[in-house]
Amino acid sequence: MSAPKVLVASDLDRTLIYSSAALALTMPDARAPRLLCVEVHEAKPLSYMTETAAALLTELGDMAHFVPTTTRTRKQYQRINLPGPAPEYAICANGGHLLVDGVSDPDWHAAVTARLADECAPLDEVRDHLAATADPVWVRKHRVAEDLFAYLVVERELLPEEWVKELAVWAESRGWTVSLQGRKIYAVPKPLTKSAAVREVARRTGALLTLAAGDSLLDADLLLAADRGWRPGHGELAEADWTAPAITALPERGVAAGERILREFTHACGRPGTV
Repeated sequence: MSAPKVLVASDLDRTLIYSSAALALTMPDARAPRLLCVEVHEAKPLSYMTETAAALLTELGDMAHFVPTTTRTRKQYQRINLPGPAPEYAICANGGHLLVDGVSDPDWHAAVTARLADECAPLDEVRDHLAATADPVWVRKHRVAEDLFAYLVVERELLPEEWVKELAVWAESRGWTVSLQGRKIYAVPKPLTKSAAVREVARRTGALLTLAAGDSLLDADLLLAADRGWRPGHGELAEADWTAPAITALPERGVAAGERILREFTHACGRPGTV
């Protein structure tokens, strides 16, 4: 009987895949690596990874349970076409949906929504607060994701830093977390976590070792729940100089960080990575 596979749970945006805007985090044009488009939206290329990262991900999919673990909605996640074997499990909406062969597990989702109703302020209260306090001068869109959390799309250069701090304090007292990622400000219930969903996948697969990667505040619980974790040299966690005993803070930024993370995953799975 073969040993249980390793479970690899990774954030996607600004961890493994990068938008055109996020590509600015990487090296100068003259040294930029060859890229593979992994997401198209409205007939436009949207997200990329390096060709080397794509090959590493394909290799990883053959040796581990690779679980995309994202704050994206199911619809947003399904736009992505990752290389390698199709993941049996994926986690969307920050843990609100556990996809099994592309279909949301209804029992998992029901349990999550029941927990939110018991443990934090309702979504409507948060949405109303955002509508009342966010200035149209710098807000471009108000969005609700999967009836679970809210986010704003903003003009980052016009966004008042003090407003974000005040929102974080207000949300904290109501059991919510605020995360600023690129041009998006997320307000997410604290009981809605990637780590809970990853533990459930580990239980179902029998995995004895969990590896994880992520760049934002919403990934901190995921990294802490893993046996080993990595964060890139950019993002909220890097800006806060956040780390923990089993976490490796990588110096690489942008798509180079995504490639390094996948090398670390394959090495931790027992192979150095042949790419």
